[in-house]
Amino acid sequence: MPTYLPFDPNPRTPAEKPPRKSIDSQFHVLGSPERYPTRPGAAYQMPSATWEAALRVHTALGIERGIIVQTTTYGADHAVVLDALAAMGPNYKACANALVFAERDDAYLAKLNDAGVGGARFSFRKELGAVLSDSDYARAIARIKELGWYAKFQPEKDGIVANLDKIASLEVPVLIDHMGRPDPALGKNDPNLRAVLDLLSKGNFWVMLSLGEKTSKKGPPWDDVLPIAHAYLEAAPDRCVWASDWPHPVSVVQPPNDADLLELLYRYVPDEALLEKVLVKNPATLFKFSD
Repeated sequence: MPTYLPFDPNPRTPAEKPPRKSIDSQFHVLGSPERYPTRPGAAYQMPSATWEAALRVHTALGIERGIIVQTTTYGADHAVVLDALAAMGPNYKACANALVFAERDDAYLAKLNDAGVGGARFSFRKELGAVLSDSDYARAIARIKELGWYAKFQPEKDGIVANLDKIASLEVPVLIDHMGRPDPALGKNDPNLRAVLDLLSKGNFWVMLSLGEKTSKKGPPWDDVLPIAHAYLEAAPDRCVWASDWPHPVSVVQPPNDADLLELLYRYVPDEALLEKVLVKNPATLFKFSD
């Protein structure tokens, strides 16, 4: 298993605190391999990325709510997520790994649903080893519709376009991770950018303004990703959300301090009303948080 660089253990307070009830739409929790055995073939593990460490990050940032997204490290075994939900309280919900539809029964799905899981994340990235067969994928989408969940998609390294045939016709709420992984160097001609904009025009698609630091080709302060975020915000201001992606899995360079990433969002969204939409109102709608 390759060695990847860990998160910054000393999260600083951002220059400006986010609005009250702000939501981190994706972060992961892991733990001791003795308590939470890793799935055979897992791409990475990071036992220091516990729910307690995640809560310290959110406290420093001023984030009050969040969505725990099950990592491919544990696949269908959601014990770490269930423990975190129980410990972190009602301000936190979760998103399952889609392998659960192929490897667990309906009783387990009901247990996740009752605990605060409201969606499932799909990956088509073969190197992560958590890809459903076509038949399992079809059954998973059908169950998502029955459960009233959303479907969440992790783009390939070269973007979302490679799997549009599996995504574009879905009628459930759909969240596209990491801005669809466009190439900032291609500007408005990037096929991934155009694809996400087309999906956003459908009304049931959402986009996560995350991973700007890895999407950037120029490095800090990541100016080249600003036009991408601006395009999505202009196209669908009510269906953009933000995520830290803590603890920044499979990072080959040192991840930035998480306050830097929140401040990058502030540069995407200089308008206070729109910032409240992205951090509070939009994710509260998608993830069914109640005030």
